[in-house]
Amino acid sequence: MAAGTPTLAAATRSADPLVHQRLVFLAMLAFFLVAPTVIYPVFLMKVMCFALFACAFNLLIGYVGLLSFGHAMFFGLASYVAAHGAKVWGLTPELAVLAGTASAGALGMLVGALAIRRQGIYFAMITLALSQMVFFFCLQAPFTGGEDGIQAVPRGRLFGLIDLSSTWAMYAFVCAVFFGGFLLIYRIVHSPFGQVLKAIRENESRAVSLGYDVDRYKLLAFVLSATLAGLAGATKAIVFQLASLTDVHWTMSGEVVLMTLLGGLGTIFGPVVGAAVIITMQNYLAQLGAWVTVVQGVIFVVCVLAFRRGIVGEIGHALKRPL
Repeated sequence: MAAGTPTLAAATRSADPLVHQRLVFLAMLAFFLVAPTVIYPVFLMKVMCFALFACAFNLLIGYVGLLSFGHAMFFGLASYVAAHGAKVWGLTPELAVLAGTASAGALGMLVGALAIRRQGIYFAMITLALSQMVFFFCLQAPFTGGEDGIQAVPRGRLFGLIDLSSTWAMYAFVCAVFFGGFLLIYRIVHSPFGQVLKAIRENESRAVSLGYDVDRYKLLAFVLSATLAGLAGATKAIVFQLASLTDVHWTMSGEVVLMTLLGGLGTIFGPVVGAAVIITMQNYLAQLGAWVTVVQGVIFVVCVLAFRRGIVGEIGHALKRPL
């Protein structure tokens, strides 16, 4: 065998992680297709919306190393735009979602151009400050409904044909959005662009020395993350027929950080698991009232102390497989 020629065993080992991830993806797909028969579909739709939100956030913090404390501004603004578009402008649901997603992408371009000039805690504080500005804008702007939000948003007909007032039609639409967004993130992470993002996360100075325009890569990653977060927010507004200040409040940014860390930072499936755990807690512990946040805090502390890699990260480490 010629020197430098990869052996069959080496090629198999390099393919194993991707094969393993595809098997997990198929299991996740099967779960969301079968689960509505035994679990309330609206609950599952909420899980998928927030799972996509967490995956979008993980693209930024897990693969670029940028901690944003203001991602709720993209989620919330897209929610308001989609709700307003569907209710006031009479847009069909797919156009309302696209309008919300585009608005989040535009805001992401503006915020990213300002925020990526700083690193670490300064970057986080800039995103938090800008997020609060967006929150107060949504509180005062006439089209948002102030503290009442935008209620009774019509689901409408998808492409003018499919009536989304049907729970099953709405569930199929949310599944398509979630898995489309998830696969896009998966492709980004495993592309040459994704490898550069990981290089920036590991050693930014070395990436600069290799000739990469680090700021341009950071900005593009930020815009992609903001756009996908907006896709999640716009979809959520159509599903629940509501856009409220909760969507754009700073606590929403804190929740998505918690979801990502709990599931596993820098893992593909971690944010999905983290979102499912947090939403399940909020749903089934609702009778505890404000104590739900206390329970979440306790679980977060336990996970940080006992599961430093998050739930999926620890499972992947035990199996010696990246998840």
